[in-house]
Amino acid sequence: MMARNKKLLLLPGDGIGPEVMAEVRRVIDWFDKERALGFDIEEGLVGGASYDQHGTPLTDGTMDLALECDAVLFGAVGGPKWDDLDFSVKPERGLLRLRKDMDLFANLRPAVVFGPLAEASTLKPEIVRGLDIMIVRELTGGIYFGEPRGVETLPDGTRRGVNTEVYTTPEVERVGRVAFELAKKRRGLLHSIEKANVMESGLMWREDMQALHDREFSDVELQHMYADNAAMQLVRDPQQFDVMVAGNLFGDILSDCAAMLTGSLGMLPSASLGAADETGRRQALYEPVHGSAPDIAGEGKANPIAMLTSYAMMLRYSFDMPEEAGLVETAIDNVLAGGLRTGDIMQTGKARVSTKVMGEAIVAELNQVAEAA
Repeated sequence: MMARNKKLLLLPGDGIGPEVMAEVRRVIDWFDKERALGFDIEEGLVGGASYDQHGTPLTDGTMDLALECDAVLFGAVGGPKWDDLDFSVKPERGLLRLRKDMDLFANLRPAVVFGPLAEASTLKPEIVRGLDIMIVRELTGGIYFGEPRGVETLPDGTRRGVNTEVYTTPEVERVGRVAFELAKKRRGLLHSIEKANVMESGLMWREDMQALHDREFSDVELQHMYADNAAMQLVRDPQQFDVMVAGNLFGDILSDCAAMLTGSLGMLPSASLGAADETGRRQALYEPVHGSAPDIAGEGKANPIAMLTSYAMMLRYSFDMPEEAGLVETAIDNVLAGGLRTGDIMQTGKARVSTKVMGEAIVAELNQVAEAA
């Protein structure tokens, strides 16, 4: 059993964040009561909620808590209420600061199709049924952060926009190691994605990834693929993939593409990981992909499953507790098989339920799954 001094920081944020986080608290409480799996829990403000209270999307105190904790569970930030704020204090800057100060360089985005939802995808059910892909996106480098960048006015009055794609070998290798280690624990297959045919940075990425494979991970099958082909292959034959690794830009695009194979962004979790220290501990932040969804905030319509599977990812990757993570995932699958749906995944003949009812049903199913285990 895990010692009770493990620290967990909850940052519900804005929009539907507090609603889906409330359902995670139900599951945390269940594990505490039924499995003696407890955490020392802190809760803080982030995004617009923090700005309204403190005039900043993330206070230094909350940032310090995040650095001290073993893991952070993050809800969502943003909404039209804060659209007119200066860029420097927009709600999203809180999340960006967390990623930067925690040095969260590896973003894990699983695309998993739960059996009962195979027909919710826009692809044919036989193409996506049983799909289980993990995309590892480099999160702190590449064209989103490279210099020079900006927009300049030219002598003739026209403008030129510049962004720079730049990576170093250490940046490639550290995200590559995360991807290779994940592949070793899964099917032993890694696709490395770039554009080595037209980009020097892509060629370097390919060469460095191959050298890392040959040196440290020769037991994993490594395949290189151009990013445009990878996008095409994701919708043609997604089952060929297991783990994919890509730089910031291509990882961003491909993970969103893979996300929609599952039928709803409301179903998808993510993890952002830092480097392991001498004890093996990593800074880590777990969040659903769906965003703050301000149009349904406060209406009990939000799907809590992405938040719950983010918690399951936390158990698996921060605390090495795959059995407990599996309990959560099995309970979710069973509830979906029983026909309960939130609005975003509603299907003909199924029962539409609220955020709270979906959370309660998953907790009730945890009891059944635990008894059967």
